[in-house]
Amino acid sequence: MAGGGYTGTMATRPANLDTDAPSVQPGAGVDAISAVTLVTTDMARAVRFYEALGFRRLLGGPEASFTSFAVGGNYLNLTAKTTATPLPAWGRVIFYVSDVDAFYNRAIGAGLSPPFPPRDAEWGERYFHLSDPDGHDLSFARPLQ
Repeated sequence: MAGGGYTGTMATRPANLDTDAPSVQPGAGVDAISAVTLVTTDMARAVRFYEALGFRRLLGGPEASFTSFAVGGNYLNLTAKTTATPLPAWGRVIFYVSDVDAFYNRAIGAGLSPPFPPRDAEWGERYFHLSDPDGHDLSFARPLQ
């Protein structure tokens, strides 16, 4: 499953990105994130969570060891935890959505409890956060116009 290249413009990038970063050789840069894979301790619970938010499942499912959802031209994957080691600590996945407030209302309607309602950030996005059932931090956002 390959993702496409970056199709945005500087106007859609957060204002605080370092634009003086060193350049890379042509063909050696990172174009986009194709997929993010999260570890889950309960595939059925995780699939229900993401489907309740409207993620479209492409393969796998509640009984599978690997599940993949479409996210625009990219993918969110879930893989079942198979060892006794604890889940690793990590950061956050940020999903751009078409309407942050409508998506927040969808989450509330699905019985989920985001820690705060959507708000405008100084870096130029409207967003809210939510944790999935395995504790992965998720942010749902849209650039401010």
